[in-house]
Amino acid sequence: MARFELKMPKLGESVTEATITKWLKNVGDRIELDDPILELATDKVDSEIPSPVEGVLKEQLFNEGDTVEVDSVIAIIEMEGEEEQAKDGEGPRQEAAEDAGGKQDGLPEAADDTASEQESTESPARFSGSDRFYSPLVRSIAREENIPLEELEKLPGSGQNNRLTKDDLLNYLKQRKEQSARPAAEAPAQEQPAPGPSAKPAKPSVSIGEKDEVVPMDRMRKLIADHMVMSEDTSVHITLFREVDMEGIVRWRKKQKAILQEREGEKLTFTPIFIEAIAKALRDYPMVNVSLDGHHIIKRKHINVGMAAALPDGNLIVPVIKNADHKSLLGLAKEVNDLAGRARKNKLKPDEIQGGTFTLTNFGTFGATMGTPIINQPQVGILGVGLIQKKAVVIEGPQGDSIGIRHRMDLSLSCDHRIVDGALGGMFLQRVAHYLENFDTGQTI
Repeated sequence: MARFELKMPKLGESVTEATITKWLKNVGDRIELDDPILELATDKVDSEIPSPVEGVLKEQLFNEGDTVEVDSVIAIIEMEGEEEQAKDGEGPRQEAAEDAGGKQDGLPEAADDTASEQESTESPARFSGSDRFYSPLVRSIAREENIPLEELEKLPGSGQNNRLTKDDLLNYLKQRKEQSARPAAEAPAQEQPAPGPSAKPAKPSVSIGEKDEVVPMDRMRKLIADHMVMSEDTSVHITLFREVDMEGIVRWRKKQKAILQEREGEKLTFTPIFIEAIAKALRDYPMVNVSLDGHHIIKRKHINVGMAAALPDGNLIVPVIKNADHKSLLGLAKEVNDLAGRARKNKLKPDEIQGGTFTLTNFGTFGATMGTPIINQPQVGILGVGLIQKKAVVIEGPQGDSIGIRHRMDLSLSCDHRIVDGALGGMFLQRVAHYLENFDTGQTI
């Protein structure tokens, strides 16, 4: 029987690891070509991984909840055929070298860390009481050094979502050993213990009533919560407001949406119109299309507008329209529909939610007239659009002012006051409003 090594796929250009959220096949199960074997999760995208071969699932090399690096072998599939070792796109594995515990010829020594992490799949009971993820390699080091879970929980992590990496733990052990080896007489009077996380305000105690229900957050909601707290801790948020006249756009869309549906089979929402106005305004004010790295300003070459989309489970995801300033209104409409549709079906690729330089969020979809959105890091601005509703307003005309009924909408711009001050933010918001109120209603889509 031939053995096929299924590897952790590369789910995006900048994705280096993914978490196994669920095994869809058990050891011993028969697998057909393209059958989904397991579910993987990156920061926000969940993906099903299909089988590239037919056979029987022989081994699962990682458990649910394990975070695995790209190109690591995650499962063994036994196929019908001659006895040989098949890799996912590579030559035979050198079983003798691995069984002997040695390195494979031609592989760098840096691969040892990955191998050790794969082999240390045991999940000790003492880690089960923690909500924080620890890789098998970190667990192994902690066991060898007799570091209790309580001590690990206090260590700051440099990985994603405060994840404790191997280097974090090794640096901590080095500092702890140096400090313990230092003679007490030589120690400074004000010497502090080994570095730990900065002090945080105590969390308020929450009482739970007799009939209250405690519902744990799902993985995505945890990520959203952590990201929002991080954004508030990172940026100095200010929010600016502006009401815009949407009468021309509402009338134009009413005429064009039936035409587009019949000709292209596409829906015409307000979102591509908003994205077009944002892209034009970002081109006029490029200092809003930036990121901050300490005291360095990174001016983005491309204008990539993210659009916050609600998922059926109530969570949010932000697909990104790349190079939005180079696309026609028709092109934007098609891409918005495609990304929104696949977002609701959980079919987005990791690259399609990365690289955004500015974000649009639509409060009006759910009936809110306005809101104060939180910046999507590492961006410095996010625009919220509210409910479009009819209002009695003063209309200026050549014969004087009059009262009329117009479709109006509130815009709310949250920006990072470290780089976007009130003047720049106000001019940018005014420019977005200008493009909306002066929309070419004579065009066809």
